[in-house]
Amino acid sequence: MIPSDHFVLMYNELFKMLEEQGHEHLQKYWMRIADLQDTILGPYIEKDGLKGMYDYWEKIRVEENCDADLNLTEDYFELKMNACPSLSKVLDNDAGTFDMYCDHCAGWVQPVIARHGYYYVSDIISKNEPVCNMRIYKDKKKADEYEKTVKLLARPYENSIDRQGEC
Repeated sequence: MIPSDHFVLMYNELFKMLEEQGHEHLQKYWMRIADLQDTILGPYIEKDGLKGMYDYWEKIRVEENCDADLNLTEDYFELKMNACPSLSKVLDNDAGTFDMYCDHCAGWVQPVIARHGYYYVSDIISKNEPVCNMRIYKDKKKADEYEKTVKLLARPYENSIDRQGEC
């Protein structure tokens, strides 16, 4: 198995290379990963909806040693990443961080969420700090309201991926 230090840095460089070839290559790669991600995350969603998402990310939180808080409400599931181990490793890298590195999470999770009828909202607080928030809603109207709140916080992330999977 490849140590996480290695695959995280490999992703960073792969994302740079694909973007240099054209943004559509990066999007296509993320969509392929989304297809694979659906085989893992999808059954959790199908079985227990938002609770299934909570269970999935709790397992990931422990396995990947993430400093993250998970919150499950009647309306949404939320993951607050306090110290993303992936971005932390990429930032501590002499090759330089790919500008859109943080977008890969939404790039391959959002399509899975959408396929199962849920609405993904991402708040990438900073591409230079390993903190972000992700909320997944059952109701589109509530997702739209939260997304407006995120935008009002005035933390622009120019290349951020939106809920439709477009960069």
